[in-house]
Amino acid sequence: MAQVVLVTGVSSPMAARVARALRTAPGVSRVVGADSAPPPVSAGVDHVHVDLHDGSLDRIVADSGADIVVHLGLDNAHSVNREENLLGTMRVLAAAQRSTTVRRLLVRSSATLDADDAAEVERHTRGLQRRRPDLSVAVLRFANLIGPTVDTPLTRYLDSRVVPTVLGSDPRVRFLHEDDGVEALVRMALSGETGFFDVAGKDDVPLSQCLRRVGGRRLPIPATGLRVLRGVARRGSIDYASASAARAVRTGLEATLDSSDLENALGWTPAHSSVEAFESYAGSREHRGRGGGGGGLRPVHVLALARTTLRR
Repeated sequence: MAQVVLVTGVSSPMAARVARALRTAPGVSRVVGADSAPPPVSAGVDHVHVDLHDGSLDRIVADSGADIVVHLGLDNAHSVNREENLLGTMRVLAAAQRSTTVRRLLVRSSATLDADDAAEVERHTRGLQRRRPDLSVAVLRFANLIGPTVDTPLTRYLDSRVVPTVLGSDPRVRFLHEDDGVEALVRMALSGETGFFDVAGKDDVPLSQCLRRVGGRRLPIPATGLRVLRGVARRGSIDYASASAARAVRTGLEATLDSSDLENALGWTPAHSSVEAFESYAGSREHRGRGGGGGGLRPVHVLALARTTLRR
């Protein structure tokens, strides 16, 4: 029987790519793209306007008759509002629970989320599984997504003129190429596999090596200085995304990701290693001209950080 797939977050380029790929997949009759804005390019899907944070999602899921829901709004590339991201995910879980047609739910998560955020998402997802044991649920925990067309807090952090790093720390970072991210989502959406799966390219890369490759000027500061940086960001003085990414990479926890469960479940392995994924981003950055937009740290911010952290 032909399946209807509902994809949330299709205003982002990656979600639009997933929607296009699903539209041409065998056994899929229709793809509905739900978001507050249309896809960046024609994705060959039916776009439906939705605010993930009001009550319209229940109606849209019911009207679509969706068999499969693919939620890609979590950790949206252009959003750093954790409360809104979490609330959007809760709305999707609730709509799937109340639906009479949805039989499969796939949620994109991220290993680079704050640990408390990730734990909350997974707790609510496990709760849905208990309430609806008939519903097939899978969660993909992405490593740092990167590639030629990716625009995320991490790439904006790397594009900054001055890049804050933690004094005495050089975390090893895992990356996931955007093409592999799309492929993993499409394959998992159409499979019957359930559970929580890490998705990352093989190996890892020291953050210092990444910064040398793209010519970023490191600003080593004590870990307490990151709190100062985030405070400056909240006041709108610098790009909050850069401050968030600085905090996310300080521990290198994503270096412990293990994609073997995913590879065993799907019989598939990401085509790009972490090194290759990062190089695809770095090479495209050189081709289009170096980043370093005005949203990064300026000398006045560096001075403020130095004064504050030296007093601690």
